[in-house]
Amino acid sequence: MYKRLFTIIAALAMLLFGFTSPALAATTIDPAAAPTGTHLQTGTIECTVDETDLSVTCSEYELAGVGNANAQATLTATYTATVQCRNHGGKIVEVKSQVESVPSTTGKLEPKNGRLTVPELTSAPVPSDEDFEALATCPNGNWTKEMLEGSVTLSSFTYTLHFIDYTGNYITITG
Repeated sequence: MYKRLFTIIAALAMLLFGFTSPALAATTIDPAAAPTGTHLQTGTIECTVDETDLSVTCSEYELAGVGNANAQATLTATYTATVQCRNHGGKIVEVKSQVESVPSTTGKLEPKNGRLTVPELTSAPVPSDEDFEALATCPNGNWTKEMLEGSVTLSSFTYTLHFIDYTGNYITITG
């Protein structure tokens, strides 16, 4: 009974105050795609989704045992939204959901003394209503594009850390 009561109170608190939640994500680490001995030194390898603005943030961390191997981290978040087209008579035609990808990268990361600091990556800014409207095509150029309120969603994201000159990604997080 107390466990259920606690769960209800926690859920209400999250609704009232908002929160940043760990994303429901799958994390894969492939040791064959990194120098032998590569391991997490500090930090946490994870991505979170901000429930308020739908941005994805992947945490900063440090890897040790990487020797002189350069790397690059990349985060790509994909968002969808529904745009409607309205003719002068008021008729509404729903346009297929539009897709907008938001890529971000660290660029080339160079290790120091066998340690590689991987900075935080964020998918912000999330595409705006205007971005989605610009992608939409109405059946007639005289029709007006309108965003369906509340239709912007985070469809998926992929975070990778790739060591240059190695095959595959050392870290892949998908959500």
